[in-house]
Amino acid sequence: MVFLFYFEPVNYINLNGKIQPGNQPALLVSNRGYRYGDGLFETIKVINEQIQLESYHFERLFSGLLLLQFEIPELFIAKTLAGEILDLCKKNECSQQARVRLSVFRGHGGLYDENSTLQYVIECWPLNDSENELNENGLLIDIYGEARKSADIFSNLKSASFLPYMMAAQYAKKNKLDDCLLLNTNGTIADSTIANVFIIKDGVIKTPGLPEGCVNGVMRRWLLEKLSSKDHEIREEQITITDLEEADEVFLTNAIKGMSWVKQFRNKFYTNAKTVEIFNRFIKSISRQD
Repeated sequence: MVFLFYFEPVNYINLNGKIQPGNQPALLVSNRGYRYGDGLFETIKVINEQIQLESYHFERLFSGLLLLQFEIPELFIAKTLAGEILDLCKKNECSQQARVRLSVFRGHGGLYDENSTLQYVIECWPLNDSENELNENGLLIDIYGEARKSADIFSNLKSASFLPYMMAAQYAKKNKLDDCLLLNTNGTIADSTIANVFIIKDGVIKTPGLPEGCVNGVMRRWLLEKLSSKDHEIREEQITITDLEEADEVFLTNAIKGMSWVKQFRNKFYTNAKTVEIFNRFIKSISRQD
């Protein structure tokens, strides 16, 4: 009798510049990112061995590290990180289409320890083709009301402290929703668990401004620049629950999916004609494999 054993291929990671098997221990329990959420991360899309919105990701990362007063090593630069991201994708055989997570944290130890040496981890996974298309079925969303996001100098960061979003995602899963929106301390819309929020009303495109506490999404920033250059009427302002209920269309944006259209919020149903137009005109060009 012959026994055949099948093993899942090892997914490799990059830990502080060195590639190692992802199924081996990598971080200590004293890691400050683990203990305190003392860090930042970027979720990055790679298509055809190219980092999408590369400059936007690294600008956000390094401005966040400066805001959090990280001691940035001389060799920790965008060019080096970009090369390591692409090398890891090649190692994991997903260079043509990948989702990458770059996590940066401030060393190990307690709150007042001096071991603040910057450390980082890069992970990557293959992406499905569906991530490059506008979702065929609209999303069903609601509000997660048990937590409010602050609107302070840290609110726009991609912070490792992710608790409100995690609980909102749990709420969405429990209630058979595709996503949930979070409110800020003023009771207006901040963002969703994994995306920025846009609404369309009478042809006007609106999204919560950065003072509303939303994450400074790279796709949000890129799309706002593109739409503004094409003479669309864009407003960055407060968006209330009433605004959601009265909107004609709602869509979400992030770096991986690009855009996702929302079909329903509570008892409100949306159309998607303008959303489809925006996707085809702007997002599709950077989401597809050429």
